[in-house]
Amino acid sequence: MNGSYKYKILKKLQQSTPSPVSGQQLADDFGLSRTAIWKYIKQLEEEGYTFETIRKKGYILTSQPNSIDPAKIKAALETTTFGETIIFEETLASTQPVAHQLAQEGAKVGTVVICEEQTLGRGRMQRPWQSQKGKGIWMSVILRPDVPPYEAPQFTLVAAVAIAKGIEDVAGIRPQIKWPNDLLIDGFKITGILTELQADPDRVNALIMGIGINVNHTMDDFPEEIHGIATSLKLQTGREIDRAVLIARILYYLEYYSNQYVKEGFLPIKKEWESYSCTIGQTIKVTTLTEVFYGKAVAITNDGVLKVQLPDGETKSVYSADIELKKD
Repeated sequence: MNGSYKYKILKKLQQSTPSPVSGQQLADDFGLSRTAIWKYIKQLEEEGYTFETIRKKGYILTSQPNSIDPAKIKAALETTTFGETIIFEETLASTQPVAHQLAQEGAKVGTVVICEEQTLGRGRMQRPWQSQKGKGIWMSVILRPDVPPYEAPQFTLVAAVAIAKGIEDVAGIRPQIKWPNDLLIDGFKITGILTELQADPDRVNALIMGIGINVNHTMDDFPEEIHGIATSLKLQTGREIDRAVLIARILYYLEYYSNQYVKEGFLPIKKEWESYSCTIGQTIKVTTLTEVFYGKAVAITNDGVLKVQLPDGETKSVYSADIELKKD
């Protein structure tokens, strides 16, 4: 059966809750038979959705699983292209190489690779990223912005704003952005972003945006060595967050801000980034491939470069580094 009908039916029922929708109305809306509608409802029930059936009135959606089933994500989408194609696997070594391969094969902008569990998840500098099953969001999104390769690093900052906005909308909590690729809540890491590039010398062919978010973890889900470093939205809000809804909201903002970047440049997004920043104005430790130094983060440029003022008053431009916020 056509899976696209399943998410359309689900979306219709989500939007109608708590009012019933008749099988005949669904059949008329989507040009299907009532038998086909009944089969899609049964499919959804097998996936953990529950419905109340009211005689002569129809179906009411009464509960949904906290899954990242593509049908559930698509039912929550408000995008034009992002999320139209979703590749879902229960377990992957990592979503990044799968997305890279798809991008090389011509996958369209906004294609998403997502899984419930990564066995070899990684962050920047090839560091391992813990990706527990059924707890978080582990996904890669293919972007194809019409920009030169030297602008590609700025899309990490674009993604950070999109994720911060999505979290704020869905979880009701405001994260902070630590340059260049982490989101924090109360100083604890909640999100990492990994941006990788496929390009010719003069143009970007694809950006592979890897996103990892700790959503419904308890403290027992984290290895002991990152206690005191990591947190989750559930730990911070005291409630379970619907991951599919959060994914859909992040894709909405990622589409919006990446399109805005191509049309208007980084400046309007830079202002949003600064409003979430926990880096600017702070004393930080900067670790690059060649040196380690301390200074005060004073600004990011219109190109997304971090400006750090050293103790002697000199200002250095930092293009890529790990930074640590100095703790009181």
